[in-house]
Amino acid sequence: MQWQEVCEHPSLKNLPFKIELNERGEIIMNAVKVIHSLYQGEIEFILRSLLKTGRTMPECAIKTPRGTKVAGVAWASKERVKLIKNEIECSIAPEICVEVHSSSNTDDEMTEKRELYLACGAKEVWLCKDGKMSFFNFSGIIQKSILVPNFPELVEIES
Repeated sequence: MQWQEVCEHPSLKNLPFKIELNERGEIIMNAVKVIHSLYQGEIEFILRSLLKTGRTMPECAIKTPRGTKVAGVAWASKERVKLIKNEIECSIAPEICVEVHSSSNTDDEMTEKRELYLACGAKEVWLCKDGKMSFFNFSGIIQKSILVPNFPELVEIES
């Protein structure tokens, strides 16, 4: 199955799952809990507050050699947005791709996604696990984001 078919398939619309494709075109679905959505929303809000140019994107589909992966939050410069805005899935990853770790994710899966996003053009990949942020670029783990140095190391969800 191709990503456009997933997007257009009537039985796959409005599902409470995150959908991705593996390298064989098989649908992978992950149910997410409310806390996952809260972290995604807060990360997107902070990114939008700190970066006044470019665009944030929730649930951003990215074409990779291992199928279509969906970054929980992404940020792309105006230049990159011009390249990808009319695509079904991003042919080049946004500069920042963020994954929020949920109970259904394995560390190996998160490592694979990080490597795929970087290979597809991301400059940084961020991982959020229980609010704690980890930042990566081609060199590996970095102490803080180079693109957004003021991004907090801990994302807090107020109740």
